[in-house]
Amino acid sequence: MSKLSVYSDVSIITSGPGEELYEKFGHTAIRIKDPLLKLDLIYNYGIFDFSAPNFYLKFIKGFMNYKLARYDFYRALKIANNEERWVKEQVLNLTTEEKNAFFYFLESNAETKNASYSYDPYFNNCATKPRDIIKEVLGNKLAFASDSITHKKSLRQLMNVEIHTNTWGNFGINIALGNKLDKIATAEQAMYLPDYVYKVVQVSNIKRDDTNTPLVKKVNHLIQFDEKKSKASYYGPFSIFSFLLLISIYITYKDYVNKKRTKYLDFILFFITGIIGMLIAFLWLFTNHSTAPNNFNFLWAFAPNLFVSFYMFKENPPKWISKYILILLVLIIIIAPIIWVSGIQLFSPYLSILLLLLSIRYLYLYKKL
Repeated sequence: MSKLSVYSDVSIITSGPGEELYEKFGHTAIRIKDPLLKLDLIYNYGIFDFSAPNFYLKFIKGFMNYKLARYDFYRALKIANNEERWVKEQVLNLTTEEKNAFFYFLESNAETKNASYSYDPYFNNCATKPRDIIKEVLGNKLAFASDSITHKKSLRQLMNVEIHTNTWGNFGINIALGNKLDKIATAEQAMYLPDYVYKVVQVSNIKRDDTNTPLVKKVNHLIQFDEKKSKASYYGPFSIFSFLLLISIYITYKDYVNKKRTKYLDFILFFITGIIGMLIAFLWLFTNHSTAPNNFNFLWAFAPNLFVSFYMFKENPPKWISKYILILLVLIIIIAPIIWVSGIQLFSPYLSILLLLLSIRYLYLYKKL
């Protein structure tokens, strides 16, 4: 392996958010450049391989293997430019020995036997990897300015800033993941987002002869675009749930006036909430997703609803159904709001529309049955 020259640079590369859901947080990578060796490489920990055996099954079960890819830096810039994503470079203030320590570490990681790692979107991702590498290579010489992050937000609240709440991506994530996301994030945990890695690196120091020197030597704006803002979806949860609420109220009113029960509506509500409940239980109990357990969305997406839905097709369901519906009403009218307001788990704000829909229909069914 070649040794980097005194003209080399090690940089932290931060890219702005993209259009796809998995690009909404932006991206962090490491660049090593040496004009003497005609070397200009990017080390990217955000690569996943769709062609890997059983990729989708493993992904669903939470065994997500990402890998480090090492390739020419101009390719990364070309991709970012085509996608109109800004790119900033923080050139680190390192000695030649420290630069080579980064280089050897990354080259070793890039070997096939070492390239893969167990990905976690909140605790082990493309942003946390460079953070951890900086800490490992520089050791006690590094004075990481983690105290520069002073807000008191949870991982979920930080995510909701990056992914608009009125999108199906945000709604789906908030349903699938439990209350581990609702604990106030430490400064280091907040650095699962590339923006926070950038901010902390920018104000951190490295010890030189008992004095603190800025870790960043200079900042280069390599590509300048306006940041892509997270936008609400026109056909997002708010519009769709509001429409369904109005339809449900109308049908329930007609049922009340005509003293009947629209069995198809009841079947659909119980079947869909039951299916979602089964998925929540599966993610919680049978997968390796670190943030899936303790998910209080089960209070409204009640898994047994799947089996009860078939009873709702009957003209005269069993008598115990009314007691079952009373339990559902307690869960969504009393317990769920307490969990929400107390901060034990935050739900999607648009879930309130769905809870109102279910409450109205369940109240009617309780009285009717």
